[in-house]
Amino acid sequence: MQQSDRAGLLYALAGFCTLSIGDAIIKGMAGDWPAPAMALTRYVVGTVLLGVMLARAEGFGALALPKDKLQWVRGVAISCSAIGMFLAVWIMPLAEATTIAFTQPMITAVLAAFLLGERARASTWIATFAAFVGVFIVLRPNFETAGWGVLFPLIGATGMAVTIIANRASHGRASVLALQYYMSVTAMIFLCFATAAGHFSGVEGFALDWPHWSVVARCAFIGFSATLAQYLIYMGTARAGAGTIAPMTYGQLLMAVGLGWIFFGDAPDALAMLGAAIIIGAGLYLWYAARQRAGAAKP
Repeated sequence: MQQSDRAGLLYALAGFCTLSIGDAIIKGMAGDWPAPAMALTRYVVGTVLLGVMLARAEGFGALALPKDKLQWVRGVAISCSAIGMFLAVWIMPLAEATTIAFTQPMITAVLAAFLLGERARASTWIATFAAFVGVFIVLRPNFETAGWGVLFPLIGATGMAVTIIANRASHGRASVLALQYYMSVTAMIFLCFATAAGHFSGVEGFALDWPHWSVVARCAFIGFSATLAQYLIYMGTARAGAGTIAPMTYGQLLMAVGLGWIFFGDAPDALAMLGAAIIIGAGLYLWYAARQRAGAAKP
């Protein structure tokens, strides 16, 4: 393994583990403020940070709102993913919500076949079927307590899958930094409307009030940590390649298990661990199959 690959793996592992730290903070804030408002604060912070970086790199003209409709699709999709995962970690053990979110690679592969015309190979369908068997095993005890709310992590995973597909379609339309900024600023705008809609909907738990300063501070930290995590993952990808760092995503799950156990007493039972193993195995199988195809395609 080359030095750049080792550095890339470490960057990626640090980035994915940082995402779990943010999720743990979110779980500790359950009920303190509506989920759309928390997600909005996160993307306000992210937009400011990315905006400063983009203005320094490309000038203030680069901060204009994107006219490309695809960038708004990315913003709406990542917003739905954020709200889904916020609600998921509130009502479910952190490790189990994170486990179900790891169906995202399989959902991405299936949606890419329909939306981008990519060929869905047998490995895609095998991995997808296996992953959802794992999901049903993980969800088994939670239907009794949370009802259909346990589907929130699947909403989060689907939102992220749509984001990734839109990212593929956006490749080359602007710089990497500009594309990150466009996604953040469009998400921020969409979440403004989502937060207002939630407030006036009359649904319990979505009404806005003036939060304690610590809530805003923690939301701001989540925004900072998420931006840092994405930067670390980008650095890892740049040094080692997306295919090489893909297995490091499961560091996020291990971190979620540890944080949930230490801070919330959510020790996963044997069946939940079995379901997690099936989902992880499906993801690794899909990754391995893609690597094999890439190797065979080389002259």
